[in-house]
Amino acid sequence: MFESLSDGLQSAFKSLSGKGKLTESNMREGLDIVQTAMLEADVSYQVVQDFMAHVSERALGKRVLLSLRPHEELVSIVHSELISILGPVDPSLHLKKEGPTIIMLCGLQGSGKTTTCGKLAQLLKEENIKPLLVAADLQRPAAIDQLHVIGKQLGVPVYSDKENKNPVKVCQAGVEKAKAEDARVVILDTAGRLAIDKELMAELQRIDKRVGPDQVYLVVDGMTGQDAVNSAGAFNEALELDGVVMTKLDGDARGGALLSVKHVTGVPIKFIGTGEHFDALEPFRPEGMAGRILQMGDMVAAAREAHRIVDEKEREELEAKMASGDFTLDDFKSMMEKVAKPGLMGKMMGLMPGMGQFKDVLESDEAAGGIRQTIGAINSMTMAERKNPKEIDAQRRTRIAKGAGVQTPVVSQLIKQFEVMKPLMQGMAGKGAGDRMKMMQQLQSSGAMNDPNMQGMKMKKGSGKRLSPSERAKQKREREKLVRKMKRNRK
Repeated sequence: MFESLSDGLQSAFKSLSGKGKLTESNMREGLDIVQTAMLEADVSYQVVQDFMAHVSERALGKRVLLSLRPHEELVSIVHSELISILGPVDPSLHLKKEGPTIIMLCGLQGSGKTTTCGKLAQLLKEENIKPLLVAADLQRPAAIDQLHVIGKQLGVPVYSDKENKNPVKVCQAGVEKAKAEDARVVILDTAGRLAIDKELMAELQRIDKRVGPDQVYLVVDGMTGQDAVNSAGAFNEALELDGVVMTKLDGDARGGALLSVKHVTGVPIKFIGTGEHFDALEPFRPEGMAGRILQMGDMVAAAREAHRIVDEKEREELEAKMASGDFTLDDFKSMMEKVAKPGLMGKMMGLMPGMGQFKDVLESDEAAGGIRQTIGAINSMTMAERKNPKEIDAQRRTRIAKGAGVQTPVVSQLIKQFEVMKPLMQGMAGKGAGDRMKMMQQLQSSGAMNDPNMQGMKMKKGSGKRLSPSERAKQKREREKLVRKMKRNRK
């Protein structure tokens, strides 16, 4: 997301990099590029002016002008100012201790409001919170049916009454239904219009007054630019919004609306939609978004995505297998299947510092085809072969290749790939996020990330340095600890 804005800001920073001496003149040159990048990203003019005033005041100070690495100092200043205009944001829903918490979603037609109801329900389910959806959009044809389809896909109850043409009564009945079913959260899917009008606002105000929602969120399309900001302002005047949900940020949105909404309307962005799937809704974090815009990554969001792929129990089992050396091709296949979801690996790379350049590589058709071939080849192996690939001779490779419908070299390459990955996975066992990041950078520097099939990959099986006896003993203790923990969990 926000490629043009990110590229423009990086261009500004590069213009200052390598300067023998930083002067007010060349600093202003870099700041002009920052300003141009923001305006081209459709950021509100007033927001740009305020932002640049704060950045310029700090960037032209003596401390920066005398800095040994001034371009890095400018990155730091822009980063902190981006956080300032995006936040502060409280991402929590403030659920009530007793009775259901009522959340009303409103917005114009086409903003993704009904789909966002499903995404928010999915987010609540992941936190073990029971939601109930209420189909209160009585204007759009098939809106009720669409919400029922979403509810069925997610396993979430949906209340509707097609005979009742009063949205206030539908919402009230939906809240009573939630109380009867002990649902913790009620999500009201209200009607929208193609444009803001008095009838729409009057209907929403009636629901707001008589049903009394605890949270009112406006769903806006991030691709509509400053129109999204204008909508937020109008809805806020009528309803006193608690937050904005900005959708479709995975498209060619230039980012202007996201950077402008809070500053112009005073209404914080609570969630962002980053894809079509129901798990593509994220609690908004100004620090993380500023990091993404500046291509610095967002490790909190990356960790969140990783936990969605592999739950805690699976992670512990995998850690124990990696530590004990029992990591097999079956485990490798399981990992590949989990990350094979379209766009997932590219998204993960985009969230990791320094890995954004590999996003397109991992989202390519070639990479997806390589993963499918790998899974097919492993499926053609016997259990004994998956456990010990070293026993796969030339005759067996031919048999596996025929069974998977691939060329024999694909099977040979898979075995080589696994032989490289196994010690890498074993070395990661028990490591913290920092050490794992270093190992990922080792993987990056090997050239493997540029080659979806890892054909050019060359990596030492060790850590890259000679371990002392005490370090080897410590590593062994960590692995044994993980194995013991795994055995206890199985009992």
